[in-house]
Amino acid sequence: MKVEILDTTLRDGAQAEGVSFSVNDKLRIVDTLQALGVDVIEAGNPGSNPKDRAFFEAFHQAAPALGNTRLAAFGSTRRKGVKPEEDAGLAALLEAGTDTVVVFGKVRPAEISEILGATCEENLRMLRDTVEYLRANGRTVIYDAEHFFDGYRTEPAYALECLVAAADSGAATVVLCDTNGGSMPEEVTAGVQTAVACLAKDHPDVRVGIHCHNDAGVAVANSLAAVRAGATHVQGTLIGIGERCGNANLTTIIADLQLKYGIECLPADRIALLTHAARSLAETANLALPGNEPYVGVSAFSHKAGMHVDAVNKNPTTYEHVPPDAVGNSRRFLLSEIAGRSSVLALVRRLRPDVAKDAPEVSALLEKFKKLEHEGYSFEGAEASQTLLVCKELGLYQPFFRLEKMRITGEQPHVGAYSASAFIKIHVGAENEVTAGEGDGPVHAMDRALRKALHVFYPHVADVRLTDYKVRVLDTAATASKVRVLIESTDGDDVWTTVGVSTDILEASWQALVDSLEYRLMKTALKQPKEK
Repeated sequence: MKVEILDTTLRDGAQAEGVSFSVNDKLRIVDTLQALGVDVIEAGNPGSNPKDRAFFEAFHQAAPALGNTRLAAFGSTRRKGVKPEEDAGLAALLEAGTDTVVVFGKVRPAEISEILGATCEENLRMLRDTVEYLRANGRTVIYDAEHFFDGYRTEPAYALECLVAAADSGAATVVLCDTNGGSMPEEVTAGVQTAVACLAKDHPDVRVGIHCHNDAGVAVANSLAAVRAGATHVQGTLIGIGERCGNANLTTIIADLQLKYGIECLPADRIALLTHAARSLAETANLALPGNEPYVGVSAFSHKAGMHVDAVNKNPTTYEHVPPDAVGNSRRFLLSEIAGRSSVLALVRRLRPDVAKDAPEVSALLEKFKKLEHEGYSFEGAEASQTLLVCKELGLYQPFFRLEKMRITGEQPHVGAYSASAFIKIHVGAENEVTAGEGDGPVHAMDRALRKALHVFYPHVADVRLTDYKVRVLDTAATASKVRVLIESTDGDDVWTTVGVSTDILEASWQALVDSLEYRLMKTALKQPKEK
């Protein structure tokens, strides 16, 4: 069985609060989705805004190879009282130049009357005219039945009549939309089963699809239920972004269908790209991907308790429902005050596979980690800092630079975009670099100055971006209390976290910042071929 995947990240996902894609962003996301192997990319509504029209123009100018992936433009059925050939929205759909178009229409009588000011029969004519017109112009049509489940709940006969009208007029796919996101899985199952049965006799080749929103927290469950009930087309967004509570999370749905049910969604060699695609989308959207995101989050295959780590080392299936590399993710062992020798050994063996469990290095590292945890460090969420510490204790670490001096100044109240500046002098080998940077606050200024200086020697640090910054006061008894700083960074592919602890917030920030950049530099150095 093959389920067709339509990704609407660029259309429905762009309606999420705080998300705004530029034309170049959208082109990058198209590349990501095409590489992932989704069937259809719903790229925008050219009739609604200039940016989407500009995107379609830019796409055709770039003319990227999409392989088996199809690009689709989105719009509505014709307006009441307007002929299809005179409707501006349908003209924009055709001008978008995509072979596939998605049109939505209403199926709920109350909305047809209150919002469109039309009768149910007029709505059917609008639907038929639209699909026939687009088909006559050579387009493959996907019909989205807006508010299908709300309409089916109160007037099922009319909701089904709309689906049949679309199929009669030439739609290749009819999609049942849970637009309000409030339907339950049993309702979706019943609606899909009825729709499939209704179309089976006269339109056996027409796909029945599902489009869910997550307002009741069951968009993934509803999408899976729909497929189990006979749907062969699923719509959603990567990492579930979308209006209100978001759309159905395709990242989870694809993995569930393909790895749990054995239902093909992506080419077999593409599902391992899921983690990269999800993190790339989060980076482009300037969103922090939740660590506990199923399958693709950094915590999805993380293990903390010593007994869990020991068990996973012996048999990964004890605490992992699928192999991490099946979706392109990786296993992580978290160190904390409850960590045991097995946790430390697992970290050490990634770098020195020959180390025995009772080796003195393992004992020394375990004591070191627990001592630092007692001092306020938290390594369970700072795997990059813990990796650097292991390298240092094993003698595998060589510093990439040395700080000679740094001066940070700030002004309040400030005028303009920047409130702080940082002056820095570093040494790399026998060379040195002196530079300065301005920022929105001292940590931002420090980060910009350091990366500016390092860029002279290590140009790839330009890829690194800080995505999150957290401060926790460890002892509230005085103003000189210790603080713990956690910095999350990304290079667009990977995400890592580092930690610093001090009674000085800038010193703690500096520790975490240096670890962040050195971790990235070390990763790059390890990938370089060794000189013979």
